[in-house]
Amino acid sequence: MIKTRYIIIMLLMACGNFAWAQQLVPAWGGGADQEDLSFGFSFSYVGSTFKIVKKPDWRDPFFDTEDNVYVTDSLNTISSKTLPGFAVGFITRYRITDHLEVRTTPALVFADRSLTYTYQNTDEPTEKQVQTTTVDVPFTMKLKSDRLGNLRAYLLGGVKLSAAIGRKKEEENLALTERTVKNVRSYASYEVGFGFDIYFEYFKLSPEVTLSNSFGNMLVPENQPYSSPISKLYLRTLMFSLRFE
Repeated sequence: MIKTRYIIIMLLMACGNFAWAQQLVPAWGGGADQEDLSFGFSFSYVGSTFKIVKKPDWRDPFFDTEDNVYVTDSLNTISSKTLPGFAVGFITRYRITDHLEVRTTPALVFADRSLTYTYQNTDEPTEKQVQTTTVDVPFTMKLKSDRLGNLRAYLLGGVKLSAAIGRKKEEENLALTERTVKNVRSYASYEVGFGFDIYFEYFKLSPEVTLSNSFGNMLVPENQPYSSPISKLYLRTLMFSLRFE
């Protein structure tokens, strides 16, 4: 009986020392969550594709009124495939509560966009790529779960402003079949996503997946074979990011 009492007393003392130590030892993560304002950086994989809205007569061959000749055959399909890209950025976050924060993650994005056309009586498809470099500035709200050990999940949503950088390619002297499909240089998107905060001793790593869709029409209308069949283009972007704070 006496031995049992000693064992119970020793267990209570050990639990008390553990709880006291937990209060003294700061949580892992380099203190990122303990500060109202913190900073970091990110690396992202970017996949971009277009949602295409076609005109009612989109299949019709394109007629060059200057030379009075048909430049293309009738269209069979217009599609867009996902092309890979990457982005590097910085993080600025402000804590509102332990479970809610606002964040901006400006990034330099290098990504291509593609449209593929198939024609009757032509075996090889015609692909038009638009190489773009943009500056993206998202403003998002981040809703976080309770922390479970060194892991917590979160959801996020917000808006993103994007602007293309670099000079426009001059195409006035090019043949109609050599021209590309032009996009607007600045646009806005809505963005949703999810991720996980993983706490290491000196920093916090957050793998994150986000999906964004442009609000407005991305197409710059032109009277040429590849823009004329299209009424509207909307940009969809999937990003997988590793964020360090």
